[in-house]
Amino acid sequence: MKRILLFVGTNIAVIAVMTIVLSLLGVNRFLTSAGLNLPMLMVFALVVGFTGSIFSLLTSKPMAKWSTGAQVITAPASSTETWLLETVGRLAQRAGIAMPEVAVYEGEPNAFATGAFKNSALVAVSTGLLQGMTRDEVEAVLGHEIAHVANGDMVTMMLVQGVVNTFVVFLSRIVGYAVDRALSRGDNSGPGIGYMATVFISQIVFGIGASIIVAWFSRHREFRADAGSARLLGSPQPMVNALARLGSVEPSNLPQSLAALGINDKPGFLALFSSHPPLEERIAALQGLRQN
Repeated sequence: MKRILLFVGTNIAVIAVMTIVLSLLGVNRFLTSAGLNLPMLMVFALVVGFTGSIFSLLTSKPMAKWSTGAQVITAPASSTETWLLETVGRLAQRAGIAMPEVAVYEGEPNAFATGAFKNSALVAVSTGLLQGMTRDEVEAVLGHEIAHVANGDMVTMMLVQGVVNTFVVFLSRIVGYAVDRALSRGDNSGPGIGYMATVFISQIVFGIGASIIVAWFSRHREFRADAGSARLLGSPQPMVNALARLGSVEPSNLPQSLAALGINDKPGFLALFSSHPPLEERIAALQGLRQN
C-alpha cells in the first residue's frame, strides 16, 4: 500500500508543480469565457505530463547512484569486479550496445539497469546478489539487465508514463470543468472551488488507474528481458536457476524510482500494482522457451 501511495503521490506532486509553474507563466489559457479550449488544454496536458517523465529519465543514472550508494567500477579491485566487467562487456557486445557503466551497491539480492540512452547505461548489482548466487546465475541476471537496456525499456517506460500522465491532466480538467459548470448553474464568473476540488480528486482517481497501466507494461517487459537473457546466454536454464534462487530469498527494497527496474521486487498490495510478475510465471515462460 505504501508503494501505491508513494507512486500516486509522486505523480500528483510533479503534476501540481508543473501546473503552478505553467500558471505563473500564463500557459494555462485553456479556460475561457466560452468554455474549454480543448487544443490548448491538450498542449498544457502534454507539457505537464511529459516534463516529469523526461526529467526522471535524464537524471536516472545520477539519481540511481545517489539513492542506492552504488559505486561504479573504474579500476577492478578484486577478481569478482574483474569478472563483472568482463561479463557485462561480453553480454553488451552480444546485445549490440556500448559498454554500460558497472556498479556495485550494498544490499540484499537485487540488480537494476537505468540510463536515458542505451549506449550510456548503468548496470548495478548488489553485494547480496554476488554473494548469494553462482556466477552462472549472476550472469543470467546481468543478461536480464542488458536485455532491458538493449530493448530500450527505460525510454519506453518514460513514454508510457508521459502518455498516461497527459491523460490524467487532460481528463481531470474536463471532469472538473463539467462539475464546476453544473454547480455554478450557468454562472460565467470563472472556475470556482468545485473545479479545483474536482480536479484534485480526479487526478488521484485517474492517477491510480494510470499506475495500473504502467505496472502492466512493467510486468510485460520483465518477460521480454527474461527471454533476452536466455538468448544472450544461449539457454533459458541459467535464468530459471537465478529466478528460483531469488524465490528463496527476500528481495531488497529498491528506491521507488528504481523498483520497476530491478530483477525482482516484493509483490504489490494488489497484483495489478506490482511492477514484476510472480516468479513462478516467469519461470514457466522460460521453460516454455526451452520446450520450443
